[in-house]
Amino acid sequence: MNQVALVTGAGNGLGQHFAARLLAAGYTVALTDRDLAAASAAARALDPTGEHTLALRLDVAIKADFQAALAQVLERFGALHVAVNNAAVTKTTPLMQISPEEFDAVVGVNLRSVFLGCQVLGAHMAEAGYGRIVNMASLAGQNGGTATGAHYAASKGAIVTLTKIFAKELASRGVTVNAIAPGPIDSPMVRAAVPPERLEGLVANIPVQRLGDADFLGDLIVQLARPDAYFTTGATWDVNGGLFMR
Repeated sequence: MNQVALVTGAGNGLGQHFAARLLAAGYTVALTDRDLAAASAAARALDPTGEHTLALRLDVAIKADFQAALAQVLERFGALHVAVNNAAVTKTTPLMQISPEEFDAVVGVNLRSVFLGCQVLGAHMAEAGYGRIVNMASLAGQNGGTATGAHYAASKGAIVTLTKIFAKELASRGVTVNAIAPGPIDSPMVRAAVPPERLEGLVANIPVQRLGDADFLGDLIVQLARPDAYFTTGATWDVNGGLFMR
């Protein structure tokens, strides 16, 4: 079957990497972002002809945006098989300085986006009898975070739980739901969150002594998105260089 994937937050950073790896694996990809211009530029860079991509504006905090994006994907490609809930906000505000408003804003994007993505896109996949959902969690949600804010870490920890909840709900209808929890990845987000003078120390504390690779995360998404990955659901896949071991 011709596989169609949707990636949130795909206008730049990790989301664009994920879209690129899905395209390389033969998927047709809808690149969504709150910034339509960024999504469109990313789509053109990855697929100049536009034959295998679709750029869409999607504010992941709004349920109607997910519904509209799903409708546009179905109108263009006729199906949706894979969803990658990647969009997130990163803040590094010290714990005791986080305002209630900032806490709500971060959680309202990071956790609400996964809930809405799983709810709206997962319901469609369940009705179709097939689907693969991959949620981006984080090492910060497992160890409380080091370079990230408490609200970011808390939201990512909750994504691990939400992944299990939707995995149970959708398993009998052919839909798997998994999470990936990366440690520090060589990405613009990490380099923006960690000042250059601290980056060397951060890398030195990683057992493998290197930052993670964004393309490897994309390839892991491709593996979890395969039809024969039906027996893997409700799991959180750790990709952290040995910083957190179960």
